[in-house]
Parts: sequence; C-alpha cells; structure tokens
Amino acid sequence: MIKGVSVTPGLACGPVHVVRAAPDEVPTWYVPGSMVEHEVGRLHRALERADRDFQRRQEIVAEEATPRDAEIFAVHRMVLQDQGERLKVEERVRDGVNAEAALQAYIERLEQSLDKRLRGGLARSYAADITDPWRGVLDCLMHDAQQEVLAHGEEVILAAAELTPQVVTLIERSHLLAVICEKGGRFSHGAVLARALGVPCVVSLPNLLARLEQGMTVIVDGERGVVKLRPLPADIEQFQGRHRLMIERQTALARDAGEPAVTPDGRHLQMLVNIESLRDFDTFDPAHVEGVGLLRTEFLYMERPQFPSEEEQYRLYRRAFEHMEGRPVTLRVLDIGADKQLPYFKTPEEPNPALGWRGLRILLDWQDLFRVQLRAMLRAGVGRDLRILLPMVASMNDIAQTRAIFDRVRASLLEEGYEVEADVPVGVMIEVPSVLFILPEVLKTVDFISVGTNDLVQYLLAVDRDNPRVARFYAPQHPSVIQALDRVARRSREAGVPCSVCGDMAGDPLVALLMLGLGYDSISVAPKLVPEIKYAVRRTPAEVACELARQALAQPNTEGVQAVLEEARERLLGTL
Repeated sequence: MIKGVSVTPGLACGPVHVVRAAPDEVPTWYVPGSMVEHEVGRLHRALERADRDFQRRQEIVAEEATPRDAEIFAVHRMVLQDQGERLKVEERVRDGVNAEAALQAYIERLEQSLDKRLRGGLARSYAADITDPWRGVLDCLMHDAQQEVLAHGEEVILAAAELTPQVVTLIERSHLLAVICEKGGRFSHGAVLARALGVPCVVSLPNLLARLEQGMTVIVDGERGVVKLRPLPADIEQFQGRHRLMIERQTALARDAGEPAVTPDGRHLQMLVNIESLRDFDTFDPAHVEGVGLLRTEFLYMERPQFPSEEEQYRLYRRAFEHMEGRPVTLRVLDIGADKQLPYFKTPEEPNPALGWRGLRILLDWQDLFRVQLRAMLRAGVGRDLRILLPMVASMNDIAQTRAIFDRVRASLLEEGYEVEADVPVGVMIEVPSVLFILPEVLKTVDFISVGTNDLVQYLLAVDRDNPRVARFYAPQHPSVIQALDRVARRSREAGVPCSVCGDMAGDPLVALLMLGLGYDSISVAPKLVPEIKYAVRRTPAEVACELARQALAQPNTEGVQAVLEEARERLLGTL
C-alpha cells in the first residue's frame, strides 16, 4: 500500500500501464524474470525499426540532395549494428529494467564518457553522431509503448512520473480507469483536468514507478489517496463492495439530476458545465444543465497534430451547439502556455511560465491565430446562443485591444457575405488580481464575468499550482480568496452584470452553497458533479447559504474557513 495525495475521488481496479509525462522523461519499471525475454524482444524490434527508418532517410536524402549528404545516416546504422554496444543495453534489460530505462541509462553513460575525453564544438558534434542513433531507438520504444495501450483498447490505469494534461488525455476517457503519479499538485492543470473528466487520481506516490510492472493489477482509492499493488483476492472483494456502494449513490443522485437547482425558499442557482473535449458531451444529458459555462478550446487544439483550420473549428463549434440543443455555449478563446503546450507550437522556455507568455497575451501577439478562431466562433454562433470568454485579462487595455480585433473580424465576415449575429456577449475571466481593483471599469465594458478560481488562487497567494514543493500553500479556502469572491459578486450585482464561477473550487457542493450565499448567479462545473451539487442546493434554504457566507467571511485564517465548511457539510448534507 502506497500513501499519496488524493486529486480526484473514485475507485478503480485494473492493469497499470507506465507512460512518460513529458518528451524528455523516460519511464522506469521493474521487469520480472518471466517477462525479460519479451522485453529483450521489444528492444530488438526497436533496433530493427530504427535501422529501417535511418535507411529510408538515407535513400530520401541521397535522391533529393547527394549521396555524400546522406552518409550521416549510414553512420547511424553502423553505430546501431555494433553488437558489443547492443549487448551492454541488453544486459541491463536482463537485470530486470525495462528497455526504455536501460537505453536511457546507456545514452547517459555514453555522453559522460565522451564528455570526459572530448572538448569543444567538434567534440559535441561527434558525440551527437554517436548518441543520436540510440535516441532514435528510444523514440521507437516510446512510440510503441503508447501505441500498445491504444491498440489493445483495454481499460487501464496510467502511471507516470508527473501529472500533466498530456498524461490525462493520452487515451480516451472510456479506456482510462485512473491515473497515478509520483509527482503533481492537487491544483495543477493536470489535476484540474483529471477532476473535470472524473478520472480517479492519486499523486505524490513515492518511488511509484520503481515498484511497478507493466500490466500489474493495482487498486486506486481516490477517496483516501492510496494505491494498493498486487491486491489479494480479499482486497479485490472489498474493493468490489465499496465500488457497488459508490455506484448506488451515484444512481440515487442521478434520479433527480434533471430537477433544477432551486432552494426550498425559491432561490435559483444556474447550473452550467465545463467542457474539455467534444467527447464530454456524451457523458451527460444536456437537459440536466442550463448551458456550457466554459468550453476550453485549447483541448480541441491539443488533440490535433497541427493548428485546426477555420473550417475545422467551425464544424467543431457547431457540433457543440448541436449537442446543447439551443442552450448557451460559452467558448473560451485559446488559453495555452505554462504546462498547456501544443505539440506543434512550442512557446519559449521561461523562468516562471505561470507569470509568462500565456493566454490572451499570446493571442494579442499572434493575431492571425486569434482572428481565425474568432471567425470560426462567430460563423458557428449564427442562430445559436454563443458567448465568448477571454482568459488572463489583466487590464482595460487587454479588453480594448480584443474588442478592436473582434470588431474588425466581424466586419470582415459581413463584407465576405457571411451572416453574423448582431449581438454576441463577450465576457472576461477574473483570475489576474489586478482586475479586482478595476472591477467597476471592467464591468462597464463586458457582458458577463466568470471567476477562474484555479489561477486566481495561485496569483493571490503567490503559489505556483504546478510546483509540488509549494503545493501545501495553495489554499482555495484562504480568507483573501473568499473576500475576493465576495467583492466580485457584490460589484457585479451593483453593475447588473451576470457573474459565474467556473473554477475547480466550485465543484465542492459546500463551496457551491457558499457561492450561492455570496450572490453568484451561476456556477460551471464538470458534468459528473452536477447531480450532487443540485442535491445540496435543493435541500439548503437560501438564508442558510447566506449565513454560511457570512461565517466564512468572518474567519481570519484558512483553518477557520475550512472548519465552517466542514461543520456545514455534516449539518446540511449528511449522507444519502
């Protein structure tokens, strides 16, 4: 049993598949004696595939340039045919290490050896000629490992060194039982995505990968934050019992999921959903919600090998509107940067990416990219209830620049003969603290606002939510966060501007009641969280929610806010 940190509640039992979390990270796991020959075979097949790949490249370059230019690939093939060097890697595999890790260790030793003996630019070039062929073999192994889990189509538990959005979205949700990682914060982008998709997830599991074997059966307990390796029959029987109870509870909540979120004394909290992928639309009944409060369009980009064209985006957005059957759909413009990277658009390395080139800042610099997306959105929104949301707004100038681009795009579409809605609401996310101090001015220029608590918390508390070393300081229940939320709600009411909370924080039923008490019109959460939040709202009078907000606002520290919420949880919700 390995104790970690719970990211997403839920239970899962099944085979584990180890993956890499990033292009420069190589997974490591133990290979039992019975699987050594299989692993050696994987190494040999990767060597053969790399050799064929270098031969193909040699032929292409010789034809398109000159045979002399193609000689480097002949050198690469000679390096890989050295039987003595092959045996060094194979011996490491026979010691019980997976082929990827054995090859990575060999490359590192080779680089160290060359570095000691050689100096200068020519030496570095020679070292690259020697190590690059082996890196090609490593790439073949990595690709084959990913294709293996995709090809089998079985339900698996993914294990990785670090929790990232790439790991969470590696395979389709229908085949993903759970995610377990050695590193990762509870409020990182990967964690937010895991919760949004309803994937049981546990992180901060020490020495996890070194204890795993590919295909090993494990039990993941997302409630308690533990992972059980090689469960005994009694462990599996206990898991099955708990899993049945969980399904029964979800079934009971789902029975009334179509009822509106209205308190016993008539206060209505509009329930919207956050969408990561078009596949999410298949996981809930649109009649159970009142619209999409946040469609994160960056994940539509992340699922593709290149930038989607205007036509492709148009079709994707139209599908979203069709799924929602006339209900409003809020499309957030592309929000990349930090750990949300596109494989075909690399942003520069930055010392502090959370405060760097991301979100709206990228779009205002790369306006061609922005215009294509706006064109697709406006075309798709004809006859639909389209709303456009801007991320990472920090100043009135951000809004003014965006409005100017928006107006030019709209005018150009009309000139080209396209039909465009006369009035498309544009809103901003409240996540950069500077906006809290200019709220009256911001509210005069936007149609709605949505609070992104994930980033707002990290910026208010100066805590990088993707940095596990400071994860313990990330506290959504910090008094400053509660007071900031209160300020936004009050200012919005005074200005008559609709306000919502779309951050991960609102997914907790008690926090949802707190938002109701603070005066928010709506919240937007992962679809699977809707039934439980509706259940909480329907059994809590509005005045009780307002009193909960008053008590939380009166607390001087995080512990006090947490105590207020936990006391209310036991008193108001109980158990089903």
